[in-house]
Amino acid sequence: MESNPSFRWTGVCIDCADAEELAAFYGGLLGWEVTNRDGDGWVAMPDPAGGIGLLFQAEAAYRPPVWPEQPSAQDKMLHLEIEVDDLESTVAQAIASGARLAEYQPQANVRVMLDPAGHPFCLYRD
Repeated sequence: MESNPSFRWTGVCIDCADAEELAAFYGGLLGWEVTNRDGDGWVAMPDPAGGIGLLFQAEAAYRPPVWPEQPSAQDKMLHLEIEVDDLESTVAQAIASGARLAEYQPQANVRVMLDPAGHPFCLYRD
């Protein structure tokens, strides 16, 4: 009998103009500490209690969302980071469940997927 692939949700990555600034805000708000940064606009802050962590990614073309939503304005957006044990089988399972593989794939150990509504999420193998 074939087993289903394992999925483990590890974090929520929030796009922004300044990753260090947003990490400092959430770190102060939640009492969490930054544990990893790449020096190029990416910061990780795990939940010290072992829950879902936060990641912050600076984007040069970032436009902040408008609340409440307005026609032709930037809507809210986030993407999920999901660790998997087998990248190919979990991609296949995600596609079978209604996801699409994004056209642009920036890393070999990551697959950017689009959910049925078009929101991105990343499946990755560490």
